[in-house]
Amino acid sequence: MVTKFLSGIHLMTCAVALKAAEDPDFAQFVWESKQRHLNGDWGDLCAEDKAENELSLKQGFRLLSAYEKEGLPKIWVITESDRSATTVLFPDDY
Repeated sequence: MVTKFLSGIHLMTCAVALKAAEDPDFAQFVWESKQRHLNGDWGDLCAEDKAENELSLKQGFRLLSAYEKEGLPKIWVITESDRSATTVLFPDDY
């Protein structure tokens, strides 16, 4: 799959992994959200944060996306500035 940027290894916190293991709908949401992030769809962020991600793509800074879906917990997807890793986490995990 072609993505908008290098993403490094793909990780998730224990809390996200446990929720995904017990809830197929949440697991699908995580997968879809990660794909959106990798394609530069920053999800449920304000316009200023989306613009910051676009600048971060050019400058090599960290990328953060947020995704929400009714009935499921909100998740963040973060790609490190050196593009070594992309992690899915709950905001409370940060």
